[in-house]
Amino acid sequence: MISPFAIGLVGSLVLVTGSALPTRAVKKAYKAPQNWLFAIGGLLMLTYSSLNYLNGGPIFFVFLQALVNIASILMMFDVPDNIDTPIVSGVGILLIAWSLTLFEGYNTLIFIIGLIGIGLGYTMNTGTFKRSTALAIGSALIATYSYLEVDWIFFWLNVF
Repeated sequence: MISPFAIGLVGSLVLVTGSALPTRAVKKAYKAPQNWLFAIGGLLMLTYSSLNYLNGGPIFFVFLQALVNIASILMMFDVPDNIDTPIVSGVGILLIAWSLTLFEGYNTLIFIIGLIGIGLGYTMNTGTFKRSTALAIGSALIATYSYLEVDWIFFWLNVF
């Protein structure tokens, strides 16, 4: 059986590879190799975070990956920002409310704000400043949360 760590490592490498590819404008999001790497990497990270949760890890990474996967699906179908942003925001609000019921301290707030940044960044048009900013801020906060939770897969993924 493949270890959760191996799944997380491969998922992280796929996502980092997607981030490293040059950004180019495409008419359809599903035609961009970068977007496919984000979608595949996101699914692998959802698998990792779910297995990690089943082995005693925090559920918050499952929330993060659920939101990222929803955002990836919306992105791949080229759903316009004026539609996908409210959807991702709504799902994010539900996950925030759920997170608050599981509140474990101020670390949870760091996670929640990072979750919002990453989710919104995924839905925005590729190659825009606002997308890069949302992803950078969200990733920095998730890296901080990951460091505090001692989850090195998510830490290094978000550092890169």
